[in-house]
Order: sequence, then C-alpha cells, then structure tokens
Amino acid sequence: MLRLAARLLKQHEGLRGLAATDLTTLVGTHGVGGAKATTIAAAFELGRRLAPDGDGVRPMVTSPADIARLLQGEMELLQQEELRLLVLDTKHHVLAALTLYCGSVNSAPARVAEVFREAVRRNAAAIAVAHNHPSGDQTPSADDIAFTSALVQVGALLNIAVLDHVVFGHGRYVSLRERRLGFE
Repeated sequence: MLRLAARLLKQHEGLRGLAATDLTTLVGTHGVGGAKATTIAAAFELGRRLAPDGDGVRPMVTSPADIARLLQGEMELLQQEELRLLVLDTKHHVLAALTLYCGSVNSAPARVAEVFREAVRRNAAAIAVAHNHPSGDQTPSADDIAFTSALVQVGALLNIAVLDHVVFGHGRYVSLRERRLGFE
C-alpha cells in the first residue's frame, strides 16, 4: 500500500497533482481499482470541505489571505476557470460561498447582475469574488480588470462593497484590490 501511495504521488507530482486527478485517471492506474480510486477522491474532498470549517464559526473575510484560505486549495486544482462568490454580512462573515460560473480552460464569462443577485437576496453588506487560471499564471487579464471595475461600480450603486477580486494560479494568488486594478 505504501509503495502504491509513493508511486501515485510521484506520477502526479505530489499531493496537489494527485488531488486534481480525475476518477477515470485514478481507476486506470495499475493497482488502483474503482473502490481505491473512490476512496482517494473522497479523502481529498473531505479534506477540502473540512479545511475552511475550523471550529464551526462562520469564516470572516478581512484580507486576500482570508479569501485564499477559504478557496485556493480547491480552486487552484480546477482544470477550467470558475468564478466564485463570497456573500458577506456587515462584519464580513461569510453568509454563502457560491460557484457562479464554470467556464473553459481560459475563460468564465460572467454577468455583473448575476454576481449581485444572491448578495441582494441575502441583504449582504459586501462581496468578494475569486476565479482561477488553470494555466497556473495568476496574472489578471485585461478582462479581469474590466470585470472588477464593473463590479465596483455596480456595488457602489447597490451599496454592497466589493472587498476584493482574487485570481488563483498554482500555489499563488493576486489581489486586484492590493494592486489597485479595477478599484480606482
């Protein structure tokens, strides 16, 4: 069993690579049948779900690092772009964490109105958005900056603060707010 684990880690370049491996690929690996593949996938999924929970208290978002702590572990492993939304109360506790869009390998087109739909419904005071770049390069694109600027403008009209837009790459992230991109 230990040899199999070592071989899987080597083949998939570590835990992150193994966690990102789909079930079909795992089942196709010598020595890994359907039951073992399902057990491996379930273990990673449980780890992802437990990581942000901590002591049961709703997480608070006060910085890009908080957003990364909540979302990066899962998002940096995705093989297509996804846009996530954190809906926050007046003290910036997370009311909801939602996947808004699943896109392709290089885009996840989104409508600004749909980003605010759940925030308005939940009477949120603030939101934070995040998406991933499956290429691994977390550098924000011109479209990312334009989208952020539109979010900030609409948020101001709705009196819902946009705390940040974070872009995840492999093992790294960029805060558009920290770089003053779209938050002028």
